[in-house]
Formats: sequence, structure tokens, C-alpha cells
Amino acid sequence: MSIADAVSHLTPDHWAEANRLLIRKALAEFAHERLLTPDPVESEAGDRYVVRSDDGNTSYRFAARRLRLDHWQVSADSVTRHRDGTELPLNALEFFIEMKDALGLSESILPVYLEEISSTLSGTCYKLAKPDTTAAELAATDDFQAIETGMTEGHPCFVANNGRLGFGIHEYLSYAPETASPVRLIWLAATRERAAFTAGTGLEYESFLRAELGEKTVERFDATLREQGLDPADFLLIPVHPWQWWNKLSVTFAAEVAQRHLVCLGEGDDEYLAQQSIRTFFNTTDPAKHYVKTALSVINMGFMRGLSAAYMEATPAINDWLAALIENDEVLKGTGLTIIRERAAVGYRHLEYEAATDRYSPYRKMLAALWRESPVPSLAPGERLATMASLLHVDREGRSLAGALIERSGLTPTEWLKPYLRAYLTPLLHSFYAYDLVFMPHGENVILVLDERGTVQRAVFKDIAEEIAVMDPDAVLPPKVDRIRADVPDDMKLLSIFTDVFDCFFRFLAANLVGDGVVDEDTFWAAVADCVRDYQASAPQLADKFARFDMFAPSFALSCLNRLQLRNNEQMVDLADPSGALQLVGDLDNPIA
Repeated sequence: MSIADAVSHLTPDHWAEANRLLIRKALAEFAHERLLTPDPVESEAGDRYVVRSDDGNTSYRFAARRLRLDHWQVSADSVTRHRDGTELPLNALEFFIEMKDALGLSESILPVYLEEISSTLSGTCYKLAKPDTTAAELAATDDFQAIETGMTEGHPCFVANNGRLGFGIHEYLSYAPETASPVRLIWLAATRERAAFTAGTGLEYESFLRAELGEKTVERFDATLREQGLDPADFLLIPVHPWQWWNKLSVTFAAEVAQRHLVCLGEGDDEYLAQQSIRTFFNTTDPAKHYVKTALSVINMGFMRGLSAAYMEATPAINDWLAALIENDEVLKGTGLTIIRERAAVGYRHLEYEAATDRYSPYRKMLAALWRESPVPSLAPGERLATMASLLHVDREGRSLAGALIERSGLTPTEWLKPYLRAYLTPLLHSFYAYDLVFMPHGENVILVLDERGTVQRAVFKDIAEEIAVMDPDAVLPPKVDRIRADVPDDMKLLSIFTDVFDCFFRFLAANLVGDGVVDEDTFWAAVADCVRDYQASAPQLADKFARFDMFAPSFALSCLNRLQLRNNEQMVDLADPSGALQLVGDLDNPIA
């Protein structure tokens, strides 16, 4: 590829369309989070609004439909920008400068946030330059990775959701999930004095690595070590994101390389595809093999995407604990819920950086990896996989993938929603009420198993060890699992469902289906309410908990994600006090009350 070809997606037409789409999303989500207050404008349809800049001189006019959960469904084509009686072109970077006071963007955060917005816009341009795939075509495919790499939006709430600060354009083209570029991971040998490998029940290092890498690759890596006078038995192997090797480890860990605490062994033989979470890879050479999740020191959506060596040590034990809990619970088993366990993990401790930092420092999260089960071997004949994020995907004609799946199934919307909600929502409700156990169940953390017609059969939860929490201070947990205990005030516990499920996922799913003309709001939320009632009727022994934590309460607190990123785009949440870091602004009416 020539130097110029690397930016061939950055055309005036694509840039204009990307800016329009991003400003549409900014108006919708910032209005939802009550950072911007759209004023109604007189119109025949009663759907016109205006938002004014900090100085009052620039205005944005648009048409919007207001749905439950105070969702602003803004029409992208309707957005116009005006100053001094003149219509101006839409410019996302200028939008954030014009609104910086309303959005609370400090002088130090603003330019970095603009860089994340620029990167997000560039990614949108790339997606616009790709061949168009319709929602109906995606709904019909049985290619799990075609769906994974076909997503165009990213996180539905965050406006700057594809920042990836640290990637150059050639690295974007090599490692962004939407480019679907095959990746070979780089492997390092790490001295056992500074590295640790942990594995779930029934696994041990040597046989596990040989199964993942293959005998020939292991022998080639061992030969590389011997050629340098080193004994392979003294080292553990660690898979590394290529970006991390070239941009971080080869420089920041130069002392470790020079002293042969770390030895670069070169690329592995298997090819992988980056997933929506960007630092996790799916093995396309052998889809039955494990995913590999790597440390990646780029800033994306409010965090440096590293992996903690210390956290990795307990990861397999936490996954085994949860798998056993699910296996022994008839309700969870009855919904078909499974998890893909993080079966093994390896981490490297850089002693000097550890001496210089606290345990939350990005410098402690530069070299670690984990292996997560693939869902592929668990499929029955006729079953296929799709990331749940795909339910929010909308094609260029404005058609949603969820709507296309419903149409393909031949079921009514209510008939299609019922097994989906039983597969996804019922396990979350039961985990909460029976065990005080909560997940981070956004679209990228859930894989749906569909039948040939596109009806949901069951759900697979993933990203377990870093994302689950037990909110019961008196829960009896094994010592290795104790770190998932979280101290959360009672009045905030149910936000794990109201915010993460209702506001951050169902709000968009409902809006897409309403926009598609597939379903009306009453029907969608009635299906959700029916799912909650059905679950509660099946578990009368938990009646006291249902009363104490009321899913049918009139309202719940509005927890704002963009406000976190606008305040600190490198670490949105204090990891030592996650609930204390939330930005709560007023209430939302509960759509199932």
C-alpha cells in the first residue's frame, strides 16, 4: 500500500457524512445526559429543536423524536448549523469547542478529546468506504466474524468511542476490528523469576501451550532460546499485541530485553482477527482454539487498555468459581446461560515500575495476557453466533440488524423478544437477586447463539474476571475470588440493571425497532416487564429481595457515561471506588413501572 492509499478513505464526502453522524449522536446523547438542553421550535410536526453554543451565537437545529428513558432519536439528515443568519457546514471539532463549557471540557482535556473525536471520525470514514453490507445480509450469514467485523458504531452511549490514541494509520489498518486484517501475535519468553502463569482446574502450562501453539512452533521458540545460551525451562511464553511490542515493550521494557529477562521469539503461526474490544483476538486458523486477550497501552473510551499482571493471577480461579455456580443453579442452567471461561493467564512484573507506582498505574499493565474459551465448539448443528452488539447495528439504509433478524424469523416482535429476554435478562435478574452478583453485560460482553432463522437460543457471557462483582459484604467467597467483592450502597445496586441493561442497551434496541417500524414502544417494554414478572413468579422465595430492590420502581438515577469521559478521558473511573465515581444527574422514569 502506498503512503497516499493509507488515507484513501479520508475524502470530503466521507468526512462530511462522518461529521454529520457524529454530531447527530452528540446532540442525542448529550441531551440524554442533560449536558445540552434542546429548546423546542414551533413546527407543524412538533418535533423541531434547537441547541445553542456557549456564547449563544451558533445554533444547531434538528428534528427529533423523544422516546422512553428520555431517548432523543435525532434525524441525522435534519441537523443544520447556523450563525448570524447563515447556514454553516457541520464540523464536529468546532462543535466541541463551541460547547466546551456546557460539556465541562477543561483546557487540558479538550485537545485530547478532540484527538479522540478525530480518530473516531477517521474510523467512520473507513467504514463508509467499505462495501455496503445490508442488515438483511448480516442477519442471514452464519459467519460469526463477518458480523463481528461488520459493526459500524461501537459503544452506543459514548460519542468518542473509537479514540484508540496511539495507533498510527498503518496500525489502524492492521489492528482495528472493522478492517478485518489478519494478525499474527508476537511471542516473548519471560523469565519465571518475573512472570507467573495461572490456569483453571485441569490445565497445566506445558500441555496447554503446546495445544495452543502446536509442537513445531514451541520447538522453534525453544531453539531460539537455546541459540542464545538460554534454557527454555527457565522461561514462560507470553503472547503480545504487535503494537505493544513495537511501541511499548521494545522501548519501555528495554532493560528487560537487554538483560534477557524478556526474549523476543517472533510471530506465532496462527492468524487472528481483532474483536470489537480491540485487544482480544479470535483464532481464524483454528476457531476452536482460545481467544487471546492482550495488553494494549492505547487510550480508548476512557481507559488505557492495559492488563494487570497482578489481576491475571486470580483470573482462572474466578472463572472456575462462576462456572461452578452456574452449573449448580437450575434457574441459570434453565435459561441456557454459559460463560466462556478465561482458562489461563500469564503476567510479567517489571520490578522497577512496580516500585515507582501504585497498583492502578498503566505502567503495571503493559505485559500480560489471558486465554478465553472459544464458543465455537459448544455449537449444536444449525446454531450460529453473533455478538449482542450487533442487535444495535444499523445499515446505511437505516435498517437495524435486530429488525432484520425478527423479519427473518417469521415471528412477531413479541415472540422473538421473549426467548431473547429469557436468554439475556433472566440470568442477570437471577444472579442479582439470588447471589448479589452483577455482570457488565453490554453488547460486546455477550455472544448470542441463534438458530438458522435468527431466533435467540441462549446467551454466552464473557469478560468475567475484570467485570463481575458480588455486592453482598457477607458473601462467603474462596480466597482467590475475594477480589470481586464490591461495597455498593443499597440504593445504587439495581443500577447494575437499570443503567447497564435498560439505559445503555435496551434504550437503543427499542429505538432502532421503533424507527424500523417493527414494534412500538409499549410492545417492547411490555415484553421486558413480562420477562421480569415471569422470573419473579418463578422464584417466590426471593419475594423480600424483589420488594427491597424494586424492578418496577417509578424511576431510577440517571448515570452518565459521557460525563465521566469528558471529565477524565484517560481514567474515567477510580478503580478503587467504582461506584463512588459515577456521575448521577437526576432520574429517569422507569419504562416498565
